[in-house]
Amino acid sequence: MLHVPVLLEESLGFLLNDLSGTYLDLTFGRGSHSKEILNRLSSSGKLYAVDRDLEAVSYGNLNINDDRFSITHGNYSEAGKLFNAQPFDGILLDLGTCSTHLDDHSRGFSFQGDGPLDMRMDKSQGFTAADFLNKSSEQEISDVLYKYGDEKASRKIAKAIIDFRSHRLLKSTGDLVKIVESILQRTGRTHPATKTFQGIRIHVNNELEHLELALGQLSDLLSENGIIVIISFHSLEDRIVKNFFKPNVQFLPKDIPINNVVTEKFHCIKKKVKPSAEEIKRNPRSRSAVMRVFSKA
Repeated sequence: MLHVPVLLEESLGFLLNDLSGTYLDLTFGRGSHSKEILNRLSSSGKLYAVDRDLEAVSYGNLNINDDRFSITHGNYSEAGKLFNAQPFDGILLDLGTCSTHLDDHSRGFSFQGDGPLDMRMDKSQGFTAADFLNKSSEQEISDVLYKYGDEKASRKIAKAIIDFRSHRLLKSTGDLVKIVESILQRTGRTHPATKTFQGIRIHVNNELEHLELALGQLSDLLSENGIIVIISFHSLEDRIVKNFFKPNVQFLPKDIPINNVVTEKFHCIKKKVKPSAEEIKRNPRSRSAVMRVFSKA
């Protein structure tokens, strides 16, 4: 299945305020947003892209032959170092898992097919999901499932994982799915392993910490009145984004007449945009998406 971009028209409608400008796609994936950005930019516009997945970088180099485009291997949390505070007219951050990752069972992201328990966005770095589940304590596993997956049955699932490990190590996504299904029954359209897989993926890839680091660098990367578009897919991400962009209030000594000085680095352009019913019908994976748009003050 090809990756279908979420909120494509809405995001680019806000992002591209100057068709001759310079833009940064911090989450290239399979280039769905990037390709459309290039389609709309003038001949003097430029697009830089980043992805932590080497397969995505290879895909970009092989499939986009355009002098206005370049792609770099790296994490979006390293954007400041990668671009040395180069000013961009707009930055896109799409935090969703690429559909090709979900459909490629060898990457270990999906509970819908059997594959190795990997889940790393960057296969050249870090520990795998199997490493985490086979080496961590019951409490550590339970905490990750509850904190990052909002899984109410986290303790029961963690105990079942430990019990499974007493016979043999977990090796495949199928092993993990069977364990979860022994605890939870399917309700409606949601697979019982959805929250477990989300929690482990977020932990393995340190996603929330990388997001916080990336947000802290945006001001230095944007030109005056530059636009930042962020698409998140679960409440933990969206909460971090929303809280980061709240105005910072600096409290001054009481003997100074003005008690509170609002030091805004950004203006909120659009608080919350969700996919239309038509888009959700066309692309069910878009149903949890939330887009927020800000400009540099």
